[in-house]
Amino acid sequence: MIGENFAATGQLLGTVVAVQANFYRVQLDQEDGEMREIKEMGEQEPPDLPYPPLLLCTRRTRLKKIGQQVMVGDRVVVEEPDWAGGRGAIAEVLPRQSELDRPAIANVNQILLVFAVADPPLEPYQLSRFLIKAESTGLDVLLCLNKSDLISPQSQQQISDRLLGWGYQPIFISVKDGINTEQAARYLSNKITVIAGPSGVGKSSLINTLIDSLQLRVGEVSGKLARGRHTTRHIELFELPSGGMLADTPGFNQPDMDCNPEELIRYFPEARKRLAIASCRFSDCLHRDEPECVVRGDWERYEHYLEFLDAAIAHETHLHQQADPESTLKLKSKGKGQSEYEPKLESKKYRRISRKTQLQDLQELYRDEE
Repeated sequence: MIGENFAATGQLLGTVVAVQANFYRVQLDQEDGEMREIKEMGEQEPPDLPYPPLLLCTRRTRLKKIGQQVMVGDRVVVEEPDWAGGRGAIAEVLPRQSELDRPAIANVNQILLVFAVADPPLEPYQLSRFLIKAESTGLDVLLCLNKSDLISPQSQQQISDRLLGWGYQPIFISVKDGINTEQAARYLSNKITVIAGPSGVGKSSLINTLIDSLQLRVGEVSGKLARGRHTTRHIELFELPSGGMLADTPGFNQPDMDCNPEELIRYFPEARKRLAIASCRFSDCLHRDEPECVVRGDWERYEHYLEFLDAAIAHETHLHQQADPESTLKLKSKGKGQSEYEPKLESKKYRRISRKTQLQDLQELYRDEE
């Protein structure tokens, strides 16, 4: 029992729900030991303290010295709670069950990927890129397609059949009309879920629907770009009425392909199915033009795989070049998520001479003539 643990150790347990500069908002467990003792003693909680209680905490200097980072989603031990002031100090970070670097969040169970079927229109390549990034985390992936009220049942069936071929069973929802939002909520119960997806697809609106007490800022879709403007500025965990927590993450348009090229193929469910029943001839097969490859073939996302593979190889090459100070190549962005490597110029040889240097050279020349 938590109360017995508190009596023995004096520990308060909670979850970090937001990070603000060097402060951490920690939501204490609802039946934590000290809160239970307060109830049993008949004492009243401070009127400004919410329940479950939220404390604004600092990190102990000891944790800073050992390099212990505190992330959103961390389970922590809080010391010296100041109930009246709503403050405390994080004394210990409990072992993490999972950890993501982008977004920086711990102990996540699954990823809720939200896309729109219209306004902005569904882009298969962009969806595939998000799916690969989600699969690379090793977490369960739940796909929700919003604004289903804007397309016909026939179009919805076509999209569903196509994504089934990719290995996904999407949930078609409409936040505006309340279609299937309760079904989506059931998948989130008693889990920590990261919600992700491109801007303008209705992520903030979905969170507002799932959690009535919230009113996150909602942006409109740009008519010129047919693309959303992201409204989320930082990572924050919100408690769901049915249990569990939902993490809203800052919007981004193109997830990086920073995975290992040899592991990339495992992030395609349709390719995993092929590899489950047969093996390629070579153990290091990249599934491009190697002989006796069981993956290469006429599946829809194979062209996506080849493009993502080039990006992953470029990223890996870039890391190696950064580690080599004598490298003669540099990564040059070409826009639209594309990049390539170009030879480095010798900076001193091709650098434009400053006016100050030119003036100094002229002065030296005059002195020589005199």
